[in-house]
Amino acid sequence: MIKRILAGVLGAGGALNGLFMLADGARWYDSVPGLAHTGPYNPHFVADIGAAYLVASIALVARAWRPRYWPAALAGAGFMVAHALIHVADLTMQRSGEPWVDIGLVIAPAALALWAALPGET
Repeated sequence: MIKRILAGVLGAGGALNGLFMLADGARWYDSVPGLAHTGPYNPHFVADIGAAYLVASIALVARAWRPRYWPAALAGAGFMVAHALIHVADLTMQRSGEPWVDIGLVIAPAALALWAALPGET
């Protein structure tokens, strides 16, 4: 039950983030601490990532709703983990604007999403 709840919480949060990115990318960009450190706002790039977060997060919500949908959640978590690995590389190469943002908002949720997506109830 813990995995289902976690998948639901992470999925809902990620879906809201994705919707925010799609609906008002400029405000989203300005609201994330340290993001301007990565370069100027690119509306197409933000929308692409917002769409990916929305789809990946819906897959996690599906796993929360029906545990048998764990393969979809695993695919969604796969995007989140790949994205997190880019942030790990940025931290390693000291290219991060705000390390706590990378860890707290990208890396840790991706790791939790991966665990929550895996089959089995814990």
